[in-house]
Amino acid sequence: MARSAASSIRRVASLLTPLALALPVMVMAAPGARAVGMPQLDFSNPLVIGQVVWGAVIFLVLYLLLSRSALPKVEAVLTSRRQTIDNDLDIARRAKAEADSAVDELHLARRSAMAEAQANVDKVIEDARLAALRQTQDMNARLATEIHEAETRVAAARTAALGSLRQIADETAQVLVRQVTGTSVPADVVARTVDHAATARGL
Repeated sequence: MARSAASSIRRVASLLTPLALALPVMVMAAPGARAVGMPQLDFSNPLVIGQVVWGAVIFLVLYLLLSRSALPKVEAVLTSRRQTIDNDLDIARRAKAEADSAVDELHLARRSAMAEAQANVDKVIEDARLAALRQTQDMNARLATEIHEAETRVAAARTAALGSLRQIADETAQVLVRQVTGTSVPADVVARTVDHAATARGL
């Protein structure tokens, strides 16, 4: 863009320079070049011709100065500005790409962290469930063992109590029969009678 602008200025100046140099000659050669009542256009006056020539010379000098000094500087400034803008745009594009990449990495890390946290929560819940299940099974087994042992002890105590009760019943029956009848009954007869009575009562 800077080069095209400088080139356009140079082309316009190169077109105007010959025209400016040829203008005094064309004006002086034109018929009726002398204007009545306008001394600044009286080209028969050497002063007017000198002014026109000096104007053309000054224009040419200004053109040469501009084309050799000012225009290259303007072009250099425009080129530097364009390069700076391009560099800034490249930096901005890279920064945007890095920011987009960082955002994508952040979203990925967030999703990974959430998935890992959910997996840890699920693992903790499953471990707690299995631990509770094992504790329940151990407690049930221990309770079953204790219940079985208690039932065994109760059965043994019941058997022992029934044995003692039958012995007491045998002795009591013998004493009652002896007191009522005045005679003694054989122990085996009393035992069979007590056993029959206990069986009838479900003892």
